[in-house]
Amino acid sequence: MNKENTGNVGAAKAFGALLRFYRERAGVSQEALGQRAGYSKSQVAMIERGQRRPRGRFVELSDGMLGAQGALLKVAEEVAASGIAAWFEDYMEEEAKAAGIHKYEVQLIPGLLQTPAYARAVFNCSVPALEDEDIEASVVARIKRQALFRRKPSPLVTFVVEQAALTKPIGGPEVLRENLLHIRECAELRNVTIQVMPDDLWVHAGLSGSFTLLETEERRNQLVYVEGQGSRYFLSEQPDVGDCFARYSALRAQAFSPADSARLIEQVARKL
Repeated sequence: MNKENTGNVGAAKAFGALLRFYRERAGVSQEALGQRAGYSKSQVAMIERGQRRPRGRFVELSDGMLGAQGALLKVAEEVAASGIAAWFEDYMEEEAKAAGIHKYEVQLIPGLLQTPAYARAVFNCSVPALEDEDIEASVVARIKRQALFRRKPSPLVTFVVEQAALTKPIGGPEVLRENLLHIRECAELRNVTIQVMPDDLWVHAGLSGSFTLLETEERRNQLVYVEGQGSRYFLSEQPDVGDCFARYSALRAQAFSPADSARLIEQVARKL
């Protein structure tokens, strides 16, 4: 349930760097700052690395303790408005410049294919629960991210989505139906290919879970992004990257063709 954005990518990192600058200038340790704000030393370190968003009164207390004179409060506004989780910024930076984006999704309609109503329903499922303003910022950010479909030069974007993800009624039947019709429209774009993975295969290449493949502008470098319960990471070294690209090729071969996938999506939508 990523919270993401394109306009404020790097906000959490900028705040973290500024926090570290003022903390070191004031001669305050991470541990001392954490004790003042009710955080552990490791949590303060994560904020300084841009891996965690500041919560509660952390910014206010830090600004006063470190003599930042409102600077931390101002930059923190960008973090709050961005709708992007701090840990997702690295991925967004890579996706924004990728020439190829290839996604295998198990649980949900991929974020790049979601409608506002479906995205809102997804964020409403978050545990712990998100605040209303965080949900709305995240929905706006997710929809803005879809502008990459029409970016120039056009990236090549492909999806393999499990059939179960297209029938799970997140948000209710009408929300799902609207999103399925939206997927059909996206599939008409020349640089987008969408395939559905049948739910009755005896052999399946994607049992390790969802992942995203990224190719750089020159297609010289490749990255794999993996996200799970409390962990997310990039793979950038061989043979791991090559194995994932080979796995994705196998998934595309096992999935319905784009034309058959389009017909299936239409059938599911009509039944709702």
